[in-house]
Amino acid sequence: MFEDQTFEVIMQRMLSRIPDDFDKRQGSVVWDMLAPAALELERAYQQLYLVTNWLYLSEDVPRDILLARVRDFGIEPKPAQKASGLLTFVGRTGTVIPANTRISTGDSIPIFFYTVNDAAIGDNGTATVLAEAELPGSSGNVPANAITVLVDVIDGVESVTNLQAFENGVDEESDESLLARYYERIRKPITSGNIAHYRQWALEVAGVGDAKVTPLWNGPGTVKITIVNTDMQPATTELVAQVQEYIEQVRPIGAAVTVASATGKPISVSANVILASGYTLQNVQDAFAASLDEYLKEIAFSMTYVSYAKIGTLLLSTPGVIDYSELTVNGSTANVALQDDEVPILGTVALGV
Repeated sequence: MFEDQTFEVIMQRMLSRIPDDFDKRQGSVVWDMLAPAALELERAYQQLYLVTNWLYLSEDVPRDILLARVRDFGIEPKPAQKASGLLTFVGRTGTVIPANTRISTGDSIPIFFYTVNDAAIGDNGTATVLAEAELPGSSGNVPANAITVLVDVIDGVESVTNLQAFENGVDEESDESLLARYYERIRKPITSGNIAHYRQWALEVAGVGDAKVTPLWNGPGTVKITIVNTDMQPATTELVAQVQEYIEQVRPIGAAVTVASATGKPISVSANVILASGYTLQNVQDAFAASLDEYLKEIAFSMTYVSYAKIGTLLLSTPGVIDYSELTVNGSTANVALQDDEVPILGTVALGV
């Protein structure tokens, strides 16, 4: 809108207002007096250009502007949440493990955790205690047996580990997600307890990636909300409980609401491929699996089937694949249907040559 208001254009416009009997060449007194003002005006137009663009939110709007605009509509970014899980301590019977005992992963850049409550090693030589990540975010979602370093040394403790992966760590809501919720609020107006309202309530809970609302699912006055996490995977029981509790606080009186996790439907793919020179089968398989996983997340809750043709296109567009044959998806050469409460998740990927 203002991108044509350059220094040169502004200078020419200013100089044209000076009578021609004055010396207006570059380096003259007149030119030197007008140049600083023209430069500042150019910068002012640049800022005005940004301001007018920010009136209409888009992907390139700075986060502080985005937050200010969405808050006008009562939308707040979902906060980051800490990962949690169970730790198993091994050592001498009776050894006390106090709350806030610090442990970490064994990585070069460790991730730190702390115990939530006191525990004591029992007669079997072990103690199991709940622990949380020190910092909120998805970085705390570490795999099983990753937490092995006892930072706060305790006499009588021989080792520590997490026998299961830590879960429920969520990063602060991204600009992309926040912008999507803003667009949805604008394009799908909410009223007292309509479908859009229930979906909005579910999406306001940290950790929820998407939600599907089924009205009258079990008769009059009943509503079912099916959710997935931010990775578009089935939600944990803890997340389901959080959404249920929140909606019970805001729903209209008289509505019977049921919140449930989506069911994951594994999508397994096998095929033979012809490789381009310089590529290995493992590299191609990893790249294809990544693109397939991204596709499955994109269609969660938006498609009623997984497209056999689309998977073939993804495979053919994978770097290193010249051609393929004998492609099967879940053992078939047809689309894979999805039920209302199902989301596709990555199963096994087996490529051969």
